[in-house]
Amino acid sequence: MVSTSRIQAALARASEVAAGGPHSTPPDGQPRTRHLAIGDPQADITRFFALLDRQGVLGPNGRLRPEVQLISVGDHFDWGKASERAEVAASALRLLAWMASHPADQAVLLLGNHDLGRVGELAGFTDARFLTAQAEADPLYRGDDTDPAAEREFLSRYPEVPNVELIARDFGTFRAEQREWVTWLLRARRFRVAHAAAEDLLVLHAGVTQEDLRVVGLTEARWTHAPTVADTLNQVLDTAVAAWKEGPFSIPGLHQPGSAAYGEGRGIFYHRPSLRPEDAAHRTATPRRRFDPHRLPLGLTQVVGHTRDKRSRELLSLPLEEMRDGVVRHLVTDGSTLHYRPGAPPPARPGEAVLVFTDGGMRESPLELFELFDLDTRAPAKPLGDVPQGEQR
Repeated sequence: MVSTSRIQAALARASEVAAGGPHSTPPDGQPRTRHLAIGDPQADITRFFALLDRQGVLGPNGRLRPEVQLISVGDHFDWGKASERAEVAASALRLLAWMASHPADQAVLLLGNHDLGRVGELAGFTDARFLTAQAEADPLYRGDDTDPAAEREFLSRYPEVPNVELIARDFGTFRAEQREWVTWLLRARRFRVAHAAAEDLLVLHAGVTQEDLRVVGLTEARWTHAPTVADTLNQVLDTAVAAWKEGPFSIPGLHQPGSAAYGEGRGIFYHRPSLRPEDAAHRTATPRRRFDPHRLPLGLTQVVGHTRDKRSRELLSLPLEEMRDGVVRHLVTDGSTLHYRPGAPPPARPGEAVLVFTDGGMRESPLELFELFDLDTRAPAKPLGDVPQGEQR
């Protein structure tokens, strides 16, 4: 992976702003001519900056170029091997701090389930208690072969979490400092649920269905107006944050963190489109972990992360041999038919819903294959033209 002076400047800035503690730079109102969405940034910070540098959006000062707006679709924590946990925890915090150091209308931070996990399932953990729980969880976790009796005994000591896997794997790089940042950014209204990129174009972590929009009081006539949908979802978030005093954070009807008593977390930050018969029970209520893609709000295009191509194909019962990391994908439905393909979505026709997937597996995908999504052209982004060719690799 080639390093440049811009990447080194960004790394230095990330370390500096992370050391200063939770903060957020207010909007500056400057016009932006490039509007990009980037899929789940679950990768080392150096790799993240290398991806941005390939696109020509990093400036010489280690910040986004002033004409660029970048929307992160959420999930800024948790990846890698058990041996990498300390490094991953620090890397994720530096990246979040770097994003927050930009004006709020330039670097848009959207919530993912891993971000919310810091104030949800892990709300009551200190670093010491978490590391103790993890030391117990690691030898117990065996995927589908985890011993149920041993897991029940573990949950009797840690009832805040739904299973051993969450501590050993899913949220395995937690540190209390991350919770402090997430809490601060929620109360500062820097973390958002959704961002309207155009009248019919909505960006958020995992998408919303017709049922989700009804939960927040939106009628069908208002589903197609992305600014209304985004404002409503963000107002529901702010109301929930204002009412939250202690304990796990939830958003009524939209997000419920997991626990031993409740089971796995559910809601719009967790759910994925699925047509599998065995997921039928998970598609019928809100909040949920699966949704029927035919129930996407017609007339609205949504740009999401959360689900990579392999998982999408598994849940939609599509051939796995065609799976590709890195690339943007799309799903189109008119409520009865459904099409899922790689590449930019076709222009939406009246009565269609479109879902654009941007989670390309940032950590595993070759850098040259990983695509950002251009919200202006509604296609994979092309690099800005003035980056020296020798520095694009």
